Amino acid sequence: MKLNNAHVLITGGSLGIGKETAKILIQEGAKVVITGRDPARLEKTAKEIGAIPFVFDISNIADILENARKCIALLEGKIDILINNAGIGVFPKLGEITIEDFQTVYATNVFGLALLTQEISKNFIDQNYGNIINIGSTASLKGFAGGSVYASSKFALRGMTQSWQAELRKYNIRVGLINPSEVTTAFADNTERKERTDTDNKLSSTEIAHTIISSLTMSDKGFIPEVTIWATNPF
Repeated sequence: MKLNNAHVLITGGSLGIGKETAKILIQEGAKVVITGRDPARLEKTAKEIGAIPFVFDISNIADILENARKCIALLEGKIDILINNAGIGVFPKLGEITIEDFQTVYATNVFGLALLTQEISKNFIDQNYGNIINIGSTASLKGFAGGSVYASSKFALRGMTQSWQAELRKYNIRVGLINPSEVTTAFADNTERKERTDTDNKLSSTEIAHTIISSLTMSDKGFIPEVTIWATNPF
């Protein structure tokens, strides 16, 4: 697809992968709405990169329908791309897990994401065209110590992605899953959400953003169902 004049919604767009992807899309001429939970940080990022900010916590399930409609309105009633980037994680080991751990992570990574996609996909189906990019993780491919909550949420996202591919291909809707390995973002910091310093042997948001852009810009007659990005030598 061509990115110039594309209308895009990116969840979790004030930091990291979401911010870097929004920045590139805007440079290519796209109109981009970014969402986030922190109004001040969201406004700062929007001004910096030229995005449209919208405060939206997708874990608030009751607000999904209304907020989806508001996002579409901010995009002038048209949407071409949904990038499901917002995500959180907690990492208790077996014996330390609480039901609240599952409820907190799944509300964002699974329930809110799925319900938002459901609303946006109605527009895609009506226009017989659309692109959905889900940001997964290498944790969607293999579990790890402490990963019972987070990895299972990403396994769920991978399963939903494959289901949506089967359901939406007939409407010319491309659905892809991007699986980054460890990236130097603020992801693991769920309090202050400060970006980590880039290092030479770790992936940065830039590599993931370029992967997303590459998936989107291939010819509309094909799509990449899943791609995984590893750091070459992270040790």
